[in-house]
Amino acid sequence: MSDTAATAPKQLIEFDDKTVRQFMWASIIWGLVGMLVGLLIASQLNFFQLNFETSFLTFGRLRPLHTNAVIFAFVGNMMFAGIYYSTQRLCKARMASDMLSKVHFWGWQLIIVSAAVTLPLGLTRGQEYAELIWPINLAVAVIWVVFAVNFFWTLAKRNEPTLYVALWFYIATILTIAMLYIVNHLSIPTSWTHSYTVFAGVQNALVQWWYGHNAVAFFLTTPILGIMYYFLPKAVERPVYSYRLSIVHFWSLVFIYIWAGPHHLLHTALPEWLQYLGMFFSLMLWAPSWGGMLNGLLTLRGAWDKLRTDPVVKFFVAGVTFYGMSTFEGPLLSIRAVNYLSHYSDWTIGHVHSGAMGWNGFMAAGLFYWLAPRLYGTKLHSTSMANFHFWIGLIGILVYVLAMWTSGIMQGLMLNQTNADGTALVNPAFLETLNAIRPLMLFRIVGGLLYFSGMALMLVNLALTARSGKPVNETREVALLQRNEKDTMPVTETFLNDPVAYLFAGMLLVLGWLFLPPGSDIVALICAGLFTLIAIKKFREKGAAWGGWYDRLLANYLPFTILTFVAVALGGLIQIVPTVVVNRARNVEDRIQKIYTPLELAGRDIYVNEGCYNCHSQMIRTILPDVLRYGDYSRLGESIYDHPFQWGSKRTGPDLAREGGRYPDSWHFRHMQDPRSTSPGSNMPPYTWLYEDKFDQKTLPKKIAVLTRLGVPYPPMDAAEIRENAINQGIEIVKRLREENLYTEPDRKIVAVIAYLQKLGQFDTPQVEEKLLTTPVGIPFPMSPVNPDKARRARQSDTASVAP
Repeated sequence: MSDTAATAPKQLIEFDDKTVRQFMWASIIWGLVGMLVGLLIASQLNFFQLNFETSFLTFGRLRPLHTNAVIFAFVGNMMFAGIYYSTQRLCKARMASDMLSKVHFWGWQLIIVSAAVTLPLGLTRGQEYAELIWPINLAVAVIWVVFAVNFFWTLAKRNEPTLYVALWFYIATILTIAMLYIVNHLSIPTSWTHSYTVFAGVQNALVQWWYGHNAVAFFLTTPILGIMYYFLPKAVERPVYSYRLSIVHFWSLVFIYIWAGPHHLLHTALPEWLQYLGMFFSLMLWAPSWGGMLNGLLTLRGAWDKLRTDPVVKFFVAGVTFYGMSTFEGPLLSIRAVNYLSHYSDWTIGHVHSGAMGWNGFMAAGLFYWLAPRLYGTKLHSTSMANFHFWIGLIGILVYVLAMWTSGIMQGLMLNQTNADGTALVNPAFLETLNAIRPLMLFRIVGGLLYFSGMALMLVNLALTARSGKPVNETREVALLQRNEKDTMPVTETFLNDPVAYLFAGMLLVLGWLFLPPGSDIVALICAGLFTLIAIKKFREKGAAWGGWYDRLLANYLPFTILTFVAVALGGLIQIVPTVVVNRARNVEDRIQKIYTPLELAGRDIYVNEGCYNCHSQMIRTILPDVLRYGDYSRLGESIYDHPFQWGSKRTGPDLAREGGRYPDSWHFRHMQDPRSTSPGSNMPPYTWLYEDKFDQKTLPKKIAVLTRLGVPYPPMDAAEIRENAINQGIEIVKRLREENLYTEPDRKIVAVIAYLQKLGQFDTPQVEEKLLTTPVGIPFPMSPVNPDKARRARQSDTASVAP
């Protein structure tokens, strides 16, 4: 112990463990709710009757509830429990404000309840993992700021000079989630429950998956890694295997992860350079991810015997192993040749759940089994019950993931199979592939049920543990730090030094390689290589000085925070800024989307509210099987006015990008009322309420005004003209339906949905009319837009489910 520490004034601190207990129980309870909803929607995919012909219990509405409950309620509360517990111990200080802790906890639970109410009601923004309506999003931002203020205030008050590695990951989480959430949720309200995203088409797709991918990275990964770095060494009573490896793990992960979002959009209308950029950085993620996994597993050196007897160690080791497996599979799926098969299939679902159930779920279980006895001053009620939870949970994960891997690969192969000449599909009907994987979807339910049962056992075990003890808050005597013992690094030393200078100079040269014109880019790449060699040489000469600078940096939380923010923000800017001009009419390849009429816009909003994007994509990829099955591939300009975009990420039903004019109005009318009357074997639920409910005419003028403000070229129309336009188009649809003895009113939701579906695929070609071009896969196609008047002569070859 240093002389300063020995003579420093002491203070007895009582940690705020009440907040930790609250977040722990909230995580377990919400986790069970989210998993129960997951079991229901998994069952609905095999048994459509379980939708109960009720609007708020359909798959399209419940699937967002499941994902949001598991991510933000289960993992979110678990993350907060781990952060609140470990931060106080690592800072040797109570959380800065008990009031902020209370506001954070209760505010977060109120947000979850609001989501649980609004999502089944069909109130959604229509973007994966970002469905919550704008008032709830504002609440999320406010509560996140409350959390951030409390956290950084605690860092400022800390009585430990050096920031431990777990705190680095917490800092990265707080900063990056704030940036991602704010940018992706930028919207203009049209009412208290509806808004339109400020981004559209390819911009919206890129920003959404920049957020969607990095929500996984910085909400489901980095905070849990911080928890791993604190609680795993505690559980095995060993120090972290390699401090140097943890440095490499942190900085490479936070810098590389943010670039990888475009790999969700391979073979789409996204500019090709962004697709390759996303793939390139995704492959680079193998190194830091596996470095972190090995750092966690090798922390058990000399303590592997605990794996046999301690359920906490079992869960932690299995969780870290699943982290390694998931972060191996993720980059694998980002390879374009692999993504050709896996995208839109159950393989992606299996990948996501191996991470959520194996990494997040098992780390949560290990954390809670370790915390509960300490939070209640007792011992775990039943070690054997915890061990049983581990094995039943592990079996459940394996059954689930193996079923989804098999299902995804099988369906992908069937959908992509062509004859020897490559001129026709072997399985032209989408439903053939869906029926082939039904047995595997049953195994999915079995695996999920086993995993849910293990979580229920944990709730019982921990409840009995709490009952046998009583809530306790740990107290600890700490030496108080003086002002001159922390946060003293001047700005010049923070940023004007060799490590930072070489880093940013090298990054600028790499960016030059990515964006400079041919010739100049090669020069930039060569310079980047030479600069890297110089940096390595300097590091060998001044390695101790560089290490000393980093040690001093860790005693200064604000400079460390700024450098972290720069690292994560750079990748986002590089991806998003160049696409600001992508959605302009002069840069739309050879097509420009036709704007929606008022009735079609109303139908589109109903389509989004019903969650149809959870089962249907609207993006025909630039691959031969997609073109043969659905028509010519989608262009960038064909979604230029879509707020939000509807490209989708999973096809439980076929793509709808060319749906307009393919079937008559009567087909859609019957299909929505009884999907099996038009598509025998379909697993789509009936949407009977659409025939009774009226579409919202009142807000149409406001919606069109907002879209006009966002750049959609609507002609001048007053409110009366907008409503009259919508009703008149509805009357025309009703007339066509009556010709086939089908009756409804022109103001019903079903009429609006039919109008929207018949609009899909229509576009203008101002410079190229009726010209045959060739797709990237060599298939000729006519450039003329779909003619809805030809509906009665539409192709009938694919009888699959094609509506929400």
